[in-house]
Amino acid sequence: MAIDLTGRKVLVVGLARSGAAAARLCAREGARVTVTDRRTATELASEVHALGSAQVSFALSGHDERDFTSCDLVVVSPGVPLSLPEIGAARRAGIPVLGEVELASRFLGEVPVVAITGTNGKSTTTALVGTLFQRDRHAFVGGNLGTPLSELPLSGAAVDVVVLELSSFQLEAIERFRPRVGAILNVTPDHLDRYAGMDEYGAAKARLFENQQPGDVAVANERDPRALAAARSTRGEVVTFGFGPRAAMAARDDGEVLRFTGPSGDPERYLIRGRALRGRHNRENAMAAVACARIMGVPGAVVQRGLDEFPGLPHRLELVAERGGVEWVNDSKATNVDSTAVGLAAFPAGRPSVVLLLGGRGKKTSYAPLRPLFPGRVKALLTLGEDAPAIERELGDLGPTESCGDLATAVTRAAHLAGPGDVVLLSPACASYDQFRSYEERGEAFRRLASTAHAP
Repeated sequence: MAIDLTGRKVLVVGLARSGAAAARLCAREGARVTVTDRRTATELASEVHALGSAQVSFALSGHDERDFTSCDLVVVSPGVPLSLPEIGAARRAGIPVLGEVELASRFLGEVPVVAITGTNGKSTTTALVGTLFQRDRHAFVGGNLGTPLSELPLSGAAVDVVVLELSSFQLEAIERFRPRVGAILNVTPDHLDRYAGMDEYGAAKARLFENQQPGDVAVANERDPRALAAARSTRGEVVTFGFGPRAAMAARDDGEVLRFTGPSGDPERYLIRGRALRGRHNRENAMAAVACARIMGVPGAVVQRGLDEFPGLPHRLELVAERGGVEWVNDSKATNVDSTAVGLAAFPAGRPSVVLLLGGRGKKTSYAPLRPLFPGRVKALLTLGEDAPAIERELGDLGPTESCGDLATAVTRAAHLAGPGDVVLLSPACASYDQFRSYEERGEAFRRLASTAHAP
Protein backbone atom coordinates (compact mmCIF):
# COMPACT_ATOMS: atom_id res chain seq x y z
CA MET A 1 0.00 0.00 0.00
CA ALA A 2 1.38 3.38 -0.99
CA ILE A 3 2.12 5.98 1.65
CA ASP A 4 -0.06 9.09 1.66
CA LEU A 5 2.50 11.89 1.69
CA THR A 6 0.12 14.75 1.03
CA GLY A 7 1.15 17.74 3.15
CA ARG A 8 3.67 15.73 5.18
CA LYS A 9 7.15 17.04 5.96
CA VAL A 10 9.73 14.68 4.47
CA LEU A 11 13.46 14.95 5.02
CA VAL A 12 15.62 13.21 2.40
CA VAL A 13 19.15 12.54 3.63
CA GLY A 14 21.82 12.46 0.91
CA LEU A 15 21.60 14.05 -2.52
CA ALA A 16 23.11 11.28 -4.61
CA ARG A 17 21.16 9.63 -7.43
CA SER A 18 18.81 7.65 -5.17
CA GLY A 19 18.20 10.58 -2.84
CA ALA A 20 17.36 12.89 -5.72
CA ALA A 21 14.87 10.37 -7.13
CA ALA A 22 13.28 9.91 -3.70
CA ALA A 23 12.97 13.68 -3.29
CA ARG A 24 11.21 14.01 -6.65
CA LEU A 25 8.85 11.15 -5.81
CA CYS A 26 7.92 12.61 -2.43
CA ALA A 27 7.39 16.05 -3.94
CA ARG A 28 5.16 14.60 -6.65
CA GLU A 29 3.10 12.90 -3.95
CA GLY A 30 2.41 16.24 -2.31
CA ALA A 31 5.01 16.20 0.46
CA ARG A 32 6.91 19.22 1.69
CA VAL A 33 10.43 18.00 0.96
CA THR A 34 13.75 19.12 2.37
CA VAL A 35 17.01 17.56 1.22
CA THR A 36 19.98 17.59 3.58
CA ASP A 37 23.57 16.75 2.70
CA ARG A 38 26.93 17.37 4.32
CA ARG A 39 28.33 18.63 1.04
CA THR A 40 28.06 22.30 0.10
CA ALA A 41 25.84 23.91 -2.50
CA THR A 42 28.92 24.44 -4.66
CA GLU A 43 29.85 20.75 -4.48
CA LEU A 44 26.25 19.80 -5.28
CA ALA A 45 25.60 22.42 -7.94
CA SER A 46 24.63 19.96 -10.66
CA GLU A 47 22.40 17.92 -8.32
CA VAL A 48 20.64 21.03 -7.01
CA HIS A 49 20.14 22.29 -10.55
CA ALA A 50 18.64 18.93 -11.60
CA LEU A 51 16.02 19.26 -8.83
CA GLY A 52 15.22 22.83 -9.76
CA SER A 53 11.76 22.08 -11.17
CA ALA A 54 10.70 20.08 -8.09
CA GLN A 55 9.26 21.76 -5.03
CA VAL A 56 12.23 20.94 -2.80
CA SER A 57 14.08 22.90 -0.12
CA PHE A 58 17.74 22.39 0.71
CA ALA A 59 19.68 22.18 3.97
CA LEU A 60 23.25 21.72 2.83
CA SER A 61 26.77 21.97 4.30
CA GLY A 62 25.86 19.72 7.22
CA HIS A 63 22.95 18.23 9.13
CA ASP A 64 20.80 20.01 11.70
CA GLU A 65 19.22 17.65 14.21
CA ARG A 66 16.14 19.88 14.35
CA ASP A 67 15.40 19.00 10.70
CA PHE A 68 15.40 15.32 11.67
CA THR A 69 13.17 15.69 14.71
CA SER A 70 10.63 18.12 13.26
CA CYS A 71 9.62 16.15 10.15
CA ASP A 72 7.04 13.38 9.59
CA LEU A 73 9.33 11.00 7.67
CA VAL A 74 13.06 10.57 7.07
CA VAL A 75 14.15 8.96 3.79
CA VAL A 76 17.77 7.81 3.73
CA SER A 77 19.99 7.41 0.66
CA PRO A 78 22.02 4.17 0.58
CA GLY A 79 25.37 5.88 1.15
CA VAL A 80 24.22 7.42 4.44
CA PRO A 81 24.97 5.23 7.49
CA LEU A 82 21.99 4.62 9.75
CA SER A 83 24.35 5.16 12.69
CA LEU A 84 24.27 8.89 11.96
CA PRO A 85 23.49 10.62 15.30
CA GLU A 86 20.75 12.72 13.73
CA ILE A 87 18.98 9.58 12.44
CA GLY A 88 19.15 8.16 15.96
CA ALA A 89 17.53 11.33 17.23
CA ALA A 90 14.72 10.99 14.69
CA ARG A 91 14.05 7.43 15.75
CA ARG A 92 13.99 8.36 19.43
CA ALA A 93 11.42 11.00 18.54
CA GLY A 94 9.26 8.28 16.96
CA ILE A 95 9.77 9.48 13.39
CA PRO A 96 9.78 6.71 10.73
CA VAL A 97 13.09 6.20 8.88
CA LEU A 98 12.89 4.49 5.49
CA GLY A 99 15.45 3.76 2.82
CA GLU A 100 14.84 4.88 -0.76
CA VAL A 101 14.09 1.30 -1.87
CA GLU A 102 11.54 0.83 0.92
CA LEU A 103 9.87 4.14 0.04
CA ALA A 104 9.64 3.32 -3.67
CA SER A 105 8.43 -0.23 -3.05
CA ARG A 106 5.31 1.19 -1.39
CA PHE A 107 4.26 2.49 -4.84
CA LEU A 108 4.68 -0.78 -6.77
CA GLY A 109 1.25 -2.25 -6.07
CA GLU A 110 1.12 -5.97 -6.83
CA VAL A 111 4.05 -6.03 -9.27
CA PRO A 112 6.36 -8.93 -8.26
CA VAL A 113 9.94 -8.17 -7.33
CA VAL A 114 13.06 -10.25 -8.02
CA ALA A 115 15.93 -8.94 -5.88
CA ILE A 116 19.59 -9.94 -6.02
CA THR A 117 22.27 -9.27 -3.43
CA GLY A 118 25.77 -10.53 -2.66
CA THR A 119 29.26 -9.18 -2.27
CA ASN A 120 30.29 -9.95 -5.84
CA GLY A 121 28.50 -10.76 -9.05
CA LYS A 122 25.21 -9.07 -8.21
CA SER A 123 25.41 -6.48 -10.99
CA THR A 124 26.16 -9.07 -13.66
CA THR A 125 23.45 -11.38 -12.32
CA THR A 126 20.89 -8.57 -12.10
CA ALA A 127 21.64 -7.44 -15.64
CA LEU A 128 21.41 -11.03 -16.87
CA VAL A 129 18.10 -11.64 -15.06
CA GLY A 130 16.84 -8.41 -16.62
CA THR A 131 17.91 -9.61 -20.05
CA LEU A 132 16.05 -12.90 -19.58
CA PHE A 133 12.86 -11.17 -18.41
CA GLN A 134 12.91 -8.41 -21.01
CA ARG A 135 12.72 -10.99 -23.77
CA ASP A 136 9.44 -12.27 -22.31
CA ARG A 137 7.70 -9.36 -20.55
CA HIS A 138 7.99 -5.70 -19.53
CA ALA A 139 10.62 -5.47 -16.79
CA PHE A 140 12.15 -2.64 -14.79
CA VAL A 141 15.83 -3.28 -13.99
CA GLY A 142 17.61 -1.08 -11.48
CA GLY A 143 18.18 -0.44 -7.79
CA ASN A 144 21.88 -0.39 -6.96
CA LEU A 145 22.47 -1.06 -10.65
CA GLY A 146 21.73 2.01 -12.75
CA THR A 147 18.28 3.45 -12.14
CA PRO A 148 16.94 4.06 -8.60
CA LEU A 149 13.67 2.26 -7.89
CA SER A 150 11.96 5.60 -7.20
CA GLU A 151 12.26 6.40 -10.90
CA LEU A 152 9.72 3.68 -11.73
CA PRO A 153 6.67 5.21 -10.01
CA LEU A 154 7.83 8.62 -11.22
CA SER A 155 7.79 7.39 -14.82
CA GLY A 156 4.28 5.97 -14.64
CA ALA A 157 5.44 3.00 -16.73
CA ALA A 158 3.49 -0.24 -16.48
CA VAL A 159 5.74 -3.24 -15.88
CA ASP A 160 5.17 -6.95 -15.25
CA VAL A 161 8.17 -7.50 -12.98
CA VAL A 162 10.79 -5.47 -11.12
CA VAL A 163 14.39 -6.74 -11.06
CA LEU A 164 16.63 -5.10 -8.47
CA GLU A 165 20.24 -5.23 -7.44
CA LEU A 166 20.38 -4.44 -3.73
CA SER A 167 23.41 -3.58 -1.64
CA SER A 168 23.73 -4.18 2.08
CA PHE A 169 23.32 -0.42 2.55
CA GLN A 170 19.93 -0.51 0.83
CA LEU A 171 18.81 -3.57 2.77
CA GLU A 172 19.65 -1.96 6.12
CA ALA A 173 16.75 0.46 5.73
CA ILE A 174 13.93 -1.81 4.57
CA GLU A 175 10.80 -2.37 6.64
CA ARG A 176 8.12 -4.20 4.64
CA PHE A 177 9.99 -4.75 1.37
CA ARG A 178 9.22 -8.28 0.17
CA PRO A 179 10.73 -9.89 -2.96
CA ARG A 180 8.82 -12.70 -4.62
CA VAL A 181 12.26 -14.15 -5.42
CA GLY A 182 15.37 -13.11 -3.51
CA ALA A 183 18.83 -14.32 -4.52
CA ILE A 184 22.01 -14.13 -2.45
CA LEU A 185 25.17 -14.95 -4.39
CA ASN A 186 27.91 -14.82 -1.74
CA VAL A 187 28.96 -13.03 1.44
CA THR A 188 32.68 -12.23 1.61
CA PRO A 189 34.60 -9.41 3.35
CA ASP A 190 33.55 -5.96 2.13
CA HIS A 191 32.53 -2.61 3.59
CA LEU A 192 34.24 -3.42 6.87
CA ASP A 193 34.88 0.30 7.12
CA ARG A 194 31.12 0.61 7.74
CA TYR A 195 30.34 -2.64 9.60
CA ALA A 196 31.75 -3.91 12.89
CA GLY A 197 32.54 -7.27 11.33
CA MET A 198 31.34 -10.02 9.01
CA ASP A 199 28.42 -10.98 11.24
CA GLU A 200 26.97 -7.47 11.05
CA TYR A 201 27.61 -7.27 7.30
CA GLY A 202 26.04 -10.70 6.72
CA ALA A 203 23.02 -9.75 8.83
CA ALA A 204 22.41 -6.74 6.58
CA LYS A 205 22.46 -9.00 3.51
CA ALA A 206 20.13 -11.52 5.20
CA ARG A 207 17.42 -8.85 5.56
CA LEU A 208 16.54 -9.59 1.93
CA PHE A 209 14.54 -12.58 3.16
CA GLU A 210 12.98 -11.35 6.40
CA ASN A 211 9.61 -10.38 4.92
CA GLN A 212 9.21 -13.33 2.55
CA GLN A 213 6.15 -15.51 3.03
CA PRO A 214 5.17 -19.07 2.03
CA GLY A 215 5.12 -19.20 -1.75
CA ASP A 216 8.15 -16.91 -2.08
CA VAL A 217 11.57 -18.29 -3.00
CA ALA A 218 15.10 -17.71 -1.72
CA VAL A 219 17.92 -18.57 -4.15
CA ALA A 220 21.36 -19.17 -2.60
CA ASN A 221 24.88 -20.27 -3.42
CA GLU A 222 25.19 -23.74 -1.89
CA ARG A 223 28.95 -23.40 -1.41
CA ASP A 224 28.73 -20.19 0.64
CA PRO A 225 27.75 -20.93 4.27
CA ARG A 226 26.74 -17.36 5.09
CA ALA A 227 24.63 -17.01 1.96
CA LEU A 228 22.96 -20.36 2.57
CA ALA A 229 22.22 -19.55 6.22
CA ALA A 230 20.69 -16.22 5.19
CA ALA A 231 18.43 -17.87 2.60
CA ARG A 232 17.28 -20.50 5.08
CA SER A 233 15.82 -17.74 7.24
CA THR A 234 13.02 -17.34 4.66
CA ARG A 235 9.46 -18.47 5.28
CA GLY A 236 9.42 -19.51 1.64
CA GLU A 237 11.24 -22.20 -0.30
CA VAL A 238 15.01 -22.42 -0.82
CA VAL A 239 16.53 -23.12 -4.24
CA THR A 240 20.30 -23.55 -4.41
CA PHE A 241 22.85 -23.24 -7.18
CA GLY A 242 26.36 -24.63 -7.48
CA PHE A 243 28.70 -26.99 -9.25
CA GLY A 244 28.11 -30.72 -9.31
CA PRO A 245 25.49 -33.32 -10.29
CA ARG A 246 21.81 -32.51 -10.76
CA ALA A 247 19.73 -31.97 -7.61
CA ALA A 248 16.07 -31.31 -6.86
CA MET A 249 14.99 -27.65 -6.64
CA ALA A 250 18.43 -26.51 -7.73
CA ALA A 251 20.57 -25.17 -10.54
CA ARG A 252 23.74 -27.19 -11.07
CA ASP A 253 26.68 -26.91 -13.48
CA ASP A 254 29.06 -29.75 -14.26
CA GLY A 255 31.42 -27.43 -16.16
CA GLU A 256 29.80 -28.20 -19.49
CA VAL A 257 26.03 -28.00 -19.06
CA LEU A 258 23.85 -26.02 -16.67
CA ARG A 259 20.86 -27.97 -15.39
CA PHE A 260 17.86 -26.58 -13.56
CA THR A 261 15.36 -28.77 -11.76
CA GLY A 262 12.28 -26.93 -10.59
CA PRO A 263 9.03 -27.91 -8.89
CA SER A 264 8.00 -30.21 -11.76
CA GLY A 265 11.06 -32.36 -11.17
CA ASP A 266 11.92 -32.33 -14.87
CA PRO A 267 15.59 -31.45 -15.50
CA GLU A 268 16.23 -28.63 -17.95
CA ARG A 269 19.49 -28.19 -19.84
CA TYR A 270 21.17 -24.88 -20.71
CA LEU A 271 24.45 -24.04 -22.43
CA ILE A 272 26.76 -21.15 -21.52
CA ARG A 273 28.25 -20.09 -24.84
CA GLY A 274 28.53 -16.28 -24.74
CA ARG A 275 31.88 -14.55 -24.28
CA ALA A 276 30.38 -12.25 -21.62
CA LEU A 277 29.81 -15.24 -19.30
CA ARG A 278 33.30 -16.71 -19.43
CA GLY A 279 34.84 -17.95 -16.20
CA ARG A 280 33.69 -20.00 -13.24
CA HIS A 281 32.29 -16.97 -11.41
CA ASN A 282 30.06 -16.11 -14.37
CA ARG A 283 28.79 -19.67 -14.55
CA GLU A 284 27.63 -19.19 -10.96
CA ASN A 285 25.98 -15.91 -11.92
CA ALA A 286 24.24 -17.70 -14.81
CA MET A 287 22.95 -20.45 -12.53
CA ALA A 288 21.41 -17.90 -10.18
CA ALA A 289 19.88 -15.99 -13.09
CA VAL A 290 18.40 -19.11 -14.68
CA ALA A 291 16.86 -20.11 -11.34
CA CYS A 292 15.29 -16.66 -10.88
CA ALA A 293 13.90 -16.57 -14.41
CA ARG A 294 12.50 -20.09 -14.45
CA ILE A 295 10.91 -19.72 -10.99
CA MET A 296 9.09 -16.70 -12.40
CA GLY A 297 7.96 -18.60 -15.47
CA VAL A 298 10.24 -17.30 -18.22
CA PRO A 299 10.15 -20.05 -20.91
CA GLY A 300 13.25 -22.21 -21.23
CA ALA A 301 13.82 -21.30 -24.88
CA VAL A 302 13.76 -17.61 -23.96
CA VAL A 303 16.25 -18.24 -21.16
CA GLN A 304 18.68 -19.97 -23.54
CA ARG A 305 18.41 -17.15 -26.07
CA GLY A 306 19.07 -14.60 -23.36
CA LEU A 307 22.15 -16.48 -22.14
CA ASP A 308 23.49 -16.53 -25.69
CA GLU A 309 22.83 -12.84 -26.34
CA PHE A 310 23.86 -11.31 -23.00
CA PRO A 311 26.37 -8.52 -23.76
CA GLY A 312 27.99 -8.25 -20.32
CA LEU A 313 28.47 -5.17 -18.17
CA PRO A 314 30.63 -2.09 -18.64
CA HIS A 315 33.54 -1.87 -16.17
CA ARG A 316 33.51 -5.59 -15.42
CA LEU A 317 36.33 -7.40 -17.28
CA GLU A 318 35.54 -5.16 -20.24
CA LEU A 319 38.00 -5.20 -23.15
CA VAL A 320 38.41 -1.50 -23.96
CA ALA A 321 41.44 -1.52 -26.28
CA GLU A 322 43.72 -3.95 -28.10
CA ARG A 323 46.89 -2.65 -29.65
CA GLY A 324 50.28 -4.15 -30.44
CA GLY A 325 49.16 -7.50 -29.11
CA VAL A 326 48.28 -5.99 -25.70
CA GLU A 327 44.76 -6.22 -24.29
CA TRP A 328 43.55 -3.39 -22.02
CA VAL A 329 40.84 -4.65 -19.67
CA ASN A 330 38.64 -2.41 -17.53
CA ASP A 331 37.55 -4.11 -14.30
CA SER A 332 36.93 -0.88 -12.39
CA LYS A 333 33.83 -2.41 -10.80
CA ALA A 334 36.14 -4.66 -8.76
CA THR A 335 35.95 -2.51 -5.64
CA ASN A 336 36.96 -5.19 -3.14
CA VAL A 337 39.60 -7.90 -2.84
CA ASP A 338 37.29 -10.81 -3.58
CA SER A 339 36.07 -9.20 -6.80
CA THR A 340 39.65 -8.57 -7.94
CA ALA A 341 40.48 -12.20 -7.16
CA VAL A 342 37.65 -13.24 -9.47
CA GLY A 343 38.94 -10.90 -12.17
CA LEU A 344 42.51 -12.14 -11.92
CA ALA A 345 41.41 -15.78 -11.96
CA ALA A 346 39.74 -15.19 -15.32
CA PHE A 347 43.23 -15.05 -16.88
CA PRO A 348 45.14 -18.33 -17.14
CA ALA A 349 48.24 -18.96 -15.08
CA GLY A 350 51.42 -20.24 -16.69
CA ARG A 351 53.23 -17.23 -18.13
CA PRO A 352 53.24 -13.95 -16.17
CA SER A 353 51.32 -11.72 -18.55
CA VAL A 354 49.11 -9.44 -16.44
CA VAL A 355 50.19 -5.90 -15.63
CA LEU A 356 47.88 -5.25 -12.70
CA LEU A 357 46.71 -1.78 -11.65
CA LEU A 358 45.62 -1.96 -8.03
CA GLY A 359 44.59 0.65 -5.48
CA GLY A 360 42.24 3.42 -4.43
CA ARG A 361 40.40 3.92 -1.16
CA GLY A 362 40.75 0.70 0.79
CA LYS A 363 38.04 -0.99 2.83
CA LYS A 364 40.17 -2.12 5.78
CA THR A 365 40.51 -5.66 4.50
CA SER A 366 43.65 -7.66 3.80
CA TYR A 367 45.04 -8.01 0.29
CA ALA A 368 46.63 -11.36 1.20
CA PRO A 369 43.89 -13.42 -0.54
CA LEU A 370 45.35 -12.18 -3.84
CA ARG A 371 48.80 -13.68 -3.16
CA PRO A 372 48.09 -17.19 -4.56
CA LEU A 373 46.93 -15.64 -7.85
CA PHE A 374 50.17 -13.76 -8.56
CA PRO A 375 52.66 -16.58 -9.39
CA GLY A 376 52.58 -17.47 -13.07
CA ARG A 377 50.05 -14.75 -13.79
CA VAL A 378 51.10 -11.22 -12.69
CA LYS A 379 54.00 -9.68 -14.59
CA ALA A 380 54.05 -6.38 -12.69
CA LEU A 381 52.03 -4.64 -10.00
CA LEU A 382 51.34 -0.91 -10.35
CA THR A 383 49.77 0.74 -7.31
CA LEU A 384 47.77 3.94 -7.06
CA GLY A 385 45.59 5.84 -4.64
CA GLU A 386 45.33 6.06 -0.86
CA ASP A 387 45.85 2.39 -0.09
CA ALA A 388 48.96 1.93 -2.25
CA PRO A 389 51.30 1.63 0.78
CA ALA A 390 49.19 -1.17 2.30
CA ILE A 391 49.05 -3.01 -1.03
CA GLU A 392 52.81 -2.75 -1.45
CA ARG A 393 53.40 -4.06 2.08
CA GLU A 394 51.21 -7.10 1.51
CA LEU A 395 51.94 -7.92 -2.13
CA GLY A 396 55.12 -6.08 -3.14
CA ASP A 397 57.41 -9.05 -2.50
CA LEU A 398 55.72 -11.15 -5.19
CA GLY A 399 57.31 -9.42 -8.17
CA PRO A 400 58.11 -6.08 -9.79
CA THR A 401 56.08 -3.39 -8.03
CA GLU A 402 55.88 0.34 -8.70
CA SER A 403 54.01 3.10 -6.88
CA CYS A 404 52.35 5.30 -9.51
CA GLY A 405 50.15 7.61 -7.47
CA ASP A 406 47.41 8.24 -10.01
CA LEU A 407 45.71 6.35 -12.82
CA ALA A 408 47.28 8.33 -15.66
CA THR A 409 50.79 7.58 -14.40
CA ALA A 410 49.92 3.91 -13.93
CA VAL A 411 48.60 3.63 -17.49
CA THR A 412 51.76 5.23 -18.89
CA ARG A 413 53.95 2.79 -16.95
CA ALA A 414 51.75 -0.14 -18.01
CA ALA A 415 52.19 0.79 -21.67
CA HIS A 416 55.95 0.69 -21.13
CA LEU A 417 55.90 -2.69 -19.36
CA ALA A 418 53.35 -4.65 -21.42
CA GLY A 419 54.33 -6.51 -24.55
CA PRO A 420 52.60 -8.71 -27.14
CA GLY A 421 50.42 -11.32 -25.46
CA ASP A 422 50.15 -9.31 -22.23
CA VAL A 423 47.09 -7.85 -20.52
CA VAL A 424 46.87 -4.51 -18.72
CA LEU A 425 44.20 -5.06 -16.10
CA LEU A 426 42.62 -2.31 -14.01
CA SER A 427 41.08 -4.29 -11.15
CA PRO A 428 41.57 -1.99 -8.18
CA ALA A 429 40.21 -3.99 -5.18
CA CYS A 430 39.34 -0.57 -3.72
CA ALA A 431 36.66 2.08 -3.86
CA SER A 432 37.28 5.00 -6.21
CA TYR A 433 36.40 7.90 -3.94
CA ASP A 434 39.95 9.09 -3.28
CA GLN A 435 40.39 10.22 -6.90
CA PHE A 436 37.04 9.68 -8.66
CA ARG A 437 33.36 10.14 -7.90
CA SER A 438 32.48 6.54 -8.80
CA TYR A 439 33.92 3.34 -10.18
CA GLU A 440 32.18 4.25 -13.45
CA GLU A 441 34.11 7.52 -13.69
CA ARG A 442 37.33 5.63 -12.92
CA GLY A 443 36.55 3.08 -15.63
CA GLU A 444 35.76 5.76 -18.18
CA ALA A 445 39.07 7.47 -17.40
CA PHE A 446 40.89 4.18 -17.90
CA ARG A 447 39.10 3.65 -21.21
CA ARG A 448 40.21 7.09 -22.46
CA LEU A 449 43.77 6.65 -21.24
CA ALA A 450 44.05 3.15 -22.67
CA SER A 451 42.90 4.31 -26.09
CA THR A 452 45.92 6.59 -26.44
CA ALA A 453 48.49 4.89 -24.19
CA HIS A 454 51.91 4.31 -25.63
CA ALA A 455 55.31 3.50 -24.21
CA PRO A 456 57.52 6.57 -23.76
